[in-house]
Amino acid sequence: MGTSTADVNISLEPHLLDTLKPVCPLLPHEIAHQLEQYLAHPPPPLIPYKALFAVSQWARSDQGQKSLKSRGLDFQSYSMIALLAGTTTSPERKFGDYVPPKEAEEIEADRIRERKAITVLLNALLSIGGVAFAAWWAAERTGWKNEWRVLFALFAAILVAGSEAGLYMIWLSRRSTSKTIRTKMRSARHKKVDPVPETNSDSDDTPKVIAGSTDDETAMATLRHRR
Repeated sequence: MGTSTADVNISLEPHLLDTLKPVCPLLPHEIAHQLEQYLAHPPPPLIPYKALFAVSQWARSDQGQKSLKSRGLDFQSYSMIALLAGTTTSPERKFGDYVPPKEAEEIEADRIRERKAITVLLNALLSIGGVAFAAWWAAERTGWKNEWRVLFALFAAILVAGSEAGLYMIWLSRRSTSKTIRTKMRSARHKKVDPVPETNSDSDDTPKVIAGSTDDETAMATLRHRR
């Protein structure tokens, strides 16, 4: 048993409890002592995975198979697949939502958006630098001193930087919204959908009797058809 399953719990369902009760007297003392506390009345809601694993290992051994056979029990009923059937793994834990891996088209689309974001940032920097230089050059014709020209160029650059930052934040918010929608759509595509059972309007619970048949054939014919 790996270390990843050492602290895993399994829901102790009624059918699992009924399966473990007959085998408890046959188990070795150590395993039986470990299992007895989970077979008490009322039983706890959880049982450790390692306890079921120990029972399964014993059932696969030669001694375990002989003991089970002497009591008319099938050792295959104590395999891990059979013991875990119909149970829930770690029901006390809260797991996050499953995020399926991205498809090739989505990865390529993300790369395009990243290149677009880099282009937007470069254009913003060039715009800020161009406006600052244009303001500094235009202020030269007014006869201002260099200090005022620098301040004017800096003020113009700040105004452009503020507008560019606002536009960039709007673009980012729209991008994050569309990304959330794409993630939900991808999760919906990978979500398992149980098929809707077909209803048979012609079927009913009335026993069907075949005329002219023997008693055994009639008994077999009167069995209800299960969907």
